Amino acid sequence: MIDIRKLKELVRLMQTSDLTELDLRDKDEQVTIRRATTQVAPQVVHAAPAVVQHAAPVAAPAAAAPAAAAPAPAVSEDAGLVAIESPMVGTFYAAPGPDKPAFAAVGAQIGPDSVVCLVEAMKIFNEIKAERSGTIAKILVKSGQAVEFGQPLFMIKPS
Repeated sequence: MIDIRKLKELVRLMQTSDLTELDLRDKDEQVTIRRATTQVAPQVVHAAPAVVQHAAPVAAPAAAAPAAAAPAPAVSEDAGLVAIESPMVGTFYAAPGPDKPAFAAVGAQIGPDSVVCLVEAMKIFNEIKAERSGTIAKILVKSGQAVEFGQPLFMIKPS
């Protein structure tokens, strides 16, 4: 399976450049990213032997209302915090099961390899790792909530 960090970087490259299609292949897998229009985020097609996954197009985060970036109270409240974003479209789960404890809680210390949640996409549960060290300051979504690519899930105070 392709590394989520690499896939995330490829989609960002598509969003910040004039590329309309990117096709990467090796002997085991293939990843094709296509931009349908300039108002839609790139579509991702991941193919392994006899398996095709497709992320539905979503509005690009940068295309959100520019006025939303202006509120001063939120900026000062979140000063110094870093977001852990969803690497895919899917359903957010805070715990591995309904009767299990959450992967992360406010105040918890995390490391780059700490699993902070699951995102279910195409009936596959993907472990989302923090990718940085710090302390969880905020949890921005509720378990069972649909999330978009690039949507902030947690805010952490880096250590």
